[in-house]
Amino acid sequence: MLTLNESRNETTGNDGNGYETFRRKPKKTTMENLEKLVEELCRLPSETEWVEFKGNNFEADTLGQNISALANSAALKGRTYGYMLWGICSKTHKIIGTDLNEYSRRIVRENSNQEIGSWLRILLSPNTDFEFRHVVIDDKNVVILRIHRAIQYPVAFKKAEYVRVGSYTKPLRDYPALSARLWNVLRLAPIENDIVKSDLALDAALRLLDYTAYFELQNKPQPSDHAGVSFPLMEDGILVQQDNGLWGISYLGALLFARKLSDFPRITRKAVRVVQYAGENRLHLLKEHEGTKGYAAGFEGLLTFVEALLPSREEIVGGLRKKMTTLPSLAIREIIANALIHQDLSVSGAGPIVEVFTSRIEVTNPGSPLVDVRRIVDNPPKSRNERTASLLRRLGVCEELGTGWDKIVFSCEKNRLPPPKITVYEENTKVSLYVEMPFAGISQEDKIWACYLHACILFLEDRQLTNSTLRERFGLPDSGAGNVSRLIKESVRLGYIKALDPDIGRKYMKYVPFWG
Repeated sequence: MLTLNESRNETTGNDGNGYETFRRKPKKTTMENLEKLVEELCRLPSETEWVEFKGNNFEADTLGQNISALANSAALKGRTYGYMLWGICSKTHKIIGTDLNEYSRRIVRENSNQEIGSWLRILLSPNTDFEFRHVVIDDKNVVILRIHRAIQYPVAFKKAEYVRVGSYTKPLRDYPALSARLWNVLRLAPIENDIVKSDLALDAALRLLDYTAYFELQNKPQPSDHAGVSFPLMEDGILVQQDNGLWGISYLGALLFARKLSDFPRITRKAVRVVQYAGENRLHLLKEHEGTKGYAAGFEGLLTFVEALLPSREEIVGGLRKKMTTLPSLAIREIIANALIHQDLSVSGAGPIVEVFTSRIEVTNPGSPLVDVRRIVDNPPKSRNERTASLLRRLGVCEELGTGWDKIVFSCEKNRLPPPKITVYEENTKVSLYVEMPFAGISQEDKIWACYLHACILFLEDRQLTNSTLRERFGLPDSGAGNVSRLIKESVRLGYIKALDPDIGRKYMKYVPFWG
């Protein structure tokens, strides 16, 4: 069996070869069910862009070029891995066996006694990962090289990039259309598709997932057998059947439906943290809780837990005393759902956090907004995690596309609350909701923001902001018209709103958002 240098280097800064600061993180990988893998690959009618068969042919430079080509072509074809197999006839795909070990040792000696794996890793770009395995089938040796698909940028060997064209390895530079497609795939490749648990039997994979929640959230009957359960999970990219016949769980599947997030080390830190403080600052912590389930499976439980911590009051409803939270449930639901959906999943070691204070709730997620905060209401939303967003909307966890922020703003206005506030930091976004407070207690900055959001909501309803509608929004009497007029004037001066018709009399003046 080939011996490899299994070390994985991590770097910061440029690697000296023009590649960006990236290396795959250290990990231990295994390949299971090798006989089944060989059997499945041999069933292919011909060599493909992501599979190549060899007898005993082995030349170090050619091997490096093939690794580059197979990694890049696997990405183009949407495959997790590319493969090279020695001991297989390239024409008939029958197992003929190989004595590759002897060849590899001789080549290694010719290269200063350096192991082939170590030698290749020096000359391949830092985003390369591969592993050799050996299996004996019918007393014949087969060597398998599994190559991880390219990520972030094309895999190169000796600073040159390669690609498979049919069953041939070619320089990528000779195929500009393929190069453009590859860069587009790598740029858009979602982290949600990554496999975070692999080489599992189907029953073992399903034991790690709360698939019952998947069917309940869609109001669909749950199939009675594992095969019936697995089919829709595969359709939604939660489960993936591997080339060796075993199963993998995707980042998306684990993030949304893990029974225990701790079963998936890569996403454990993406668990939602809920923290309650005594008062208005973080000096005195009362409670801290970290979610254990996937987002979809545990969402309703998370909301129940958060709402139990919120400031509340008692009201008489239908003759019965009922506990009412001082913040609207719809707004809370939406800001938490938005934090889960729009977080930057590539930021490792950080997940959403919900912080509860006496008079406000703050929800923070890693990543900055992809749209201008001032256009958060009217712009079509963008998400880094489209598959997560789409599935959570279909499961009813969040509102339909483009309506979430409308409902957040509307529910705050309906309850005469200060406006929802968005604070953008370098690597995080925070949304704050405040309990009811008198008009005089709201900061000038927040009053102007409330004025602007009010104009946005009315504009979407084909209406305009007036002194009267803004007084009603804040719950002010007619005597508050002067204060509201000054607020409108300042909002116009700062460019948040503008007059619909500047020539009309002040008494009849109407206003729209600056973009209206």
